[in-house]
Amino acid sequence: MGIHITGDEVADQVLSEDPFALLAGMLLDQQYPMEHAFRGPAKVLERLGTLDPARIAAADPEEFAELCATTPAVHRFPGSMAGRLQALATIVVEEYDGDVTRLWTEASDGTDLLKRIQRLPGFGKQKAQIFVALLAKQCGVRPAGWEQAAGGYAEEGFRSVADVVDEASLHRVRDYKKNKKAAAKAAAAEA
Repeated sequence: MGIHITGDEVADQVLSEDPFALLAGMLLDQQYPMEHAFRGPAKVLERLGTLDPARIAAADPEEFAELCATTPAVHRFPGSMAGRLQALATIVVEEYDGDVTRLWTEASDGTDLLKRIQRLPGFGKQKAQIFVALLAKQCGVRPAGWEQAAGGYAEEGFRSVADVVDEASLHRVRDYKKNKKAAAKAAAAEA
């Protein structure tokens, strides 16, 4: 089963074939439409010629930031996200010998996986829970207790990128987020 998040066949293929691309896409999924964020790794691959974490980590920071800022940019904040991508790649190289899959294959259980992901730059608890759910729902990575670690994102429905499998589900997730945000705003106004 391939990943179908971006609406772009080439970008989805990159996400399906390269585990670092999927993690990098999740990193970029911040203050930017999710389908555009997950297209970012394909742009890096096209421009750098590789998604090898060692090559990304070793790239000249200014040149890598310029690569990320080239139109169409990798993210709406290309400079800061270039730095985060390099920091992420550095951790993958230093802690997992460049093999991002060790992040989840060596996790003892869902709680350990969640903790490992939360130690990555740009991954707070919610983003880490979403990535646990994405790994489980779309990649078959299901360590014991993953459902508890992922929280509500493990449930059936259309809550996050973990539930996006086509254009229709993308719109359902977007509607869910929009409604949740509106409800939170209304509750804050009443308080």
